[in-house]
Amino acid sequence: MSEAKGDFILQMKDIDMFFPGVKALQGARFNLKPGEIHSLMGENGAGKSTLVKVLTGVYEKTNGQIYYDGRYITPHSPLESQQMGISTVYQEVNLCANLTVAENIYIGREPRGRFGAIDWGTMSAQASRLLSEKLGLDIDVDKVLNFYPVAMQQMIAIARAIDTKCKILILDEPTSSLSDRETERLFKIMRQLKADGISIIFISHFLEQIYTICDRITVLRDGHYIGEYETRDLPRIQLISKMMGKEVDENQIESNVDKSRPSEENFIETEAVTVPGKVNSLSMSIKKGEVVGFAGLLGSGRTEIAEMLFGITPGTSGTIKVDGVEVSVKSPMDQMMNRLAFCPEDRKVQAVVGDLSVRENIILALQAKDGMFRHMPRARQNELADYYIDLLRIKVSDREQRLKNLSGGNQQKVIIARWLATEPNLLILDEPTRGIDVGTKSEIEALAVRLAKEKGMSVVFISGEMGEMVRTCSRLLIIRDHEKITELRDSEISTAHIMQAIAGDYHGSN
Repeated sequence: MSEAKGDFILQMKDIDMFFPGVKALQGARFNLKPGEIHSLMGENGAGKSTLVKVLTGVYEKTNGQIYYDGRYITPHSPLESQQMGISTVYQEVNLCANLTVAENIYIGREPRGRFGAIDWGTMSAQASRLLSEKLGLDIDVDKVLNFYPVAMQQMIAIARAIDTKCKILILDEPTSSLSDRETERLFKIMRQLKADGISIIFISHFLEQIYTICDRITVLRDGHYIGEYETRDLPRIQLISKMMGKEVDENQIESNVDKSRPSEENFIETEAVTVPGKVNSLSMSIKKGEVVGFAGLLGSGRTEIAEMLFGITPGTSGTIKVDGVEVSVKSPMDQMMNRLAFCPEDRKVQAVVGDLSVRENIILALQAKDGMFRHMPRARQNELADYYIDLLRIKVSDREQRLKNLSGGNQQKVIIARWLATEPNLLILDEPTRGIDVGTKSEIEALAVRLAKEKGMSVVFISGEMGEMVRTCSRLLIIRDHEKITELRDSEISTAHIMQAIAGDYHGSN
């Protein structure tokens, strides 16, 4: 307790947060000094958001202690946390778009005049003065919030937090939708708040920004506390290693399978394709008969790029060419017609239809592609199901077994079979081996290479397990902060080089 009074405005000690069947946090810790900018780092699922929700009263912790400003606290709601002086500005601004700027700043705290009526003039004057003096903003506070762009709305949310006399400001992915210029403006404001003695918890996937603005870094991994570091003393490659749980061995070159040797002909090309907040000006190509990996930290933009390619989140600018012809991509059906296929990351939510049979699951995408009025004959359905059950060695009692009664690995094989049945020229596999046994993992890795070598199929392979990427891919696109940073090819592909490239420390031939 004395340590909390002296050195820290906030201490979170040995925090556990258990949900039914899930241990989201185990022994997590976080220490925040007065007037510092402190980054909470970890891959998606590391426990960052859960820890913040415990601090702000969204969740009530299972175990542990929280000391704030010299006293033990147990926040029971976000309002209670805010009243203590702990405010949060989220990536998605949680203000009222149909109210004015002044109303948003003072909602629930409106200045009152005679007989308790709201003093609108005083409220507008106070809002203007607050924005001008604290944030250097000169805007019309009587306009509705939705009149202003997202960057300005975030500044207004920060202004509200400041005016509630917060001592701790939590910024959760605040720059994901901001331009470089807007980000620099935010950083200027953060530095001023720090000078005013406000402590800031900064959560971001952008490594460059972490090293630009943060004094210290706390790393979480799989809900566990990994360590607390001075930013200047933690090289980026070490930060990546701690987040991923893998140490870099400069001499580690993993043996590769007999990889695909692509043709010189591109199947798909993109030029400066952008999806705001998801994909940043992506220019890339994938050759026929090539296994290309998207490598990066969770949250780096790997899945977002895959979803853009398949038309789930179409680009708003730039061009896509398929077989040398520029195409307009508005939906996944457009890309299915262009002979693309996509096995998504979360198969349970996005792919598995558990109450349908294996047969019905396998023919699902092909039937959708053919259209609801061109029903596939049952004999053809049986033929396809039997073919892919045999090809992929799917362990089933028979083709009519319900998919939900199969193991995770066999469910994944059925989803892959579903897309192979559409005879794609490009197959996107997003985390195809997550949560399945080692033997099935090896089969899927080998299948990706075999499809490229023997069928001339282009394959995108996305995995957080770098050993899989090394074994499977003949080329890697390194993704960071929602954009392609560099590429690794052939002998350059190793675990050490991947981690160095993600950290920005690899200087190879590309």
